[in-house]
Amino acid sequence: MATMRDVAEAAGVSVATVSACLSGRRFVSPELKTRVNQAVTELGYQPDGIARSLRTGATGLIGLVIPDIGNPFFTEFVREVEMMAKAYDYSTILADSAYDLATETRMLNLMRQQRVDGVILCPAGARQDYTFKDWPDDIPLVLVDNAWDDTPFDTITLDNVMAGMDITQHILGQGHSQIAIIAGPKGNHTSDERLAGYERALAMEQIRLQPDFIRHGDFREAGGYTQAQALIDLPRRPSAIFVANNNMLIGVMRALHDRKLKVPDDISVASIDDFPWAGAFRPGLTTARQPVKEFAQQAMRLIRKRFFEEEESPQEQIMLSAELVIRDSVAKKR
Repeated sequence: MATMRDVAEAAGVSVATVSACLSGRRFVSPELKTRVNQAVTELGYQPDGIARSLRTGATGLIGLVIPDIGNPFFTEFVREVEMMAKAYDYSTILADSAYDLATETRMLNLMRQQRVDGVILCPAGARQDYTFKDWPDDIPLVLVDNAWDDTPFDTITLDNVMAGMDITQHILGQGHSQIAIIAGPKGNHTSDERLAGYERALAMEQIRLQPDFIRHGDFREAGGYTQAQALIDLPRRPSAIFVANNNMLIGVMRALHDRKLKVPDDISVASIDDFPWAGAFRPGLTTARQPVKEFAQQAMRLIRKRFFEEEESPQEQIMLSAELVIRDSVAKKR
């Protein structure tokens, strides 16, 4: 079995250079790294992960905790993170909390025990559910998506208020004033901000809020279906529905189909979160597309920054913008 010394001799470098290449703990020139990687491949060298961890403090593992792998946004985010991790010679440990805080906590504790080099967390709960008081200082933690500014950690979020305004203003621009919203759970930061964007857009047009038009789902298909049925059954149903995420949007479309209502002829629909088949629906669905790749790039950058930095730098609070994708699911009000 090849050793690190064998790799060093084959590559014509020192053992320290091989160790630096494999651990990533200090810079090695691209030329030397290429020689080391070629030697590793030719000799079939397999680093001892436990020994490497003891020597360098690095395990080469990144933890990724998401609330719903079935949500197309998180599916795409996981793929992008794994591609970024691979480019930096990391492996990922993926955990799906299924929006269950106990499961999320258990997975986070497991990753701490595994001494991962960093954790990317898409929180499942509300702000008051988290303290992070026992989180170790030497494991970088980055909060993504449903995150808050008042934490000691780096955060990456969407400008949800603006995304909610963009969708609502687009619907208003088509002549609708009876616009309902199916938001996410109350207290969820992402949901609350998207709802705030909806309310702000209506206020700017001096349109009175109608409490019956504000519904809270669970960010899942079933919640969208149930809340859409409730809106349809109102004495005066809305002419348009703004849906706060893509999973609930699928439930809304199914509910409208079951009730023989056509989009956009009978009711207009738009949502935050684009997904690969949104344009394949008939009609194509109008959405606010999140920059998923940039979420992943920024998350990996912050993990690596925190892991390698010698002196602590200020927390970064990154806010990204959504792109309005106009298709055919919102029609002019007749």
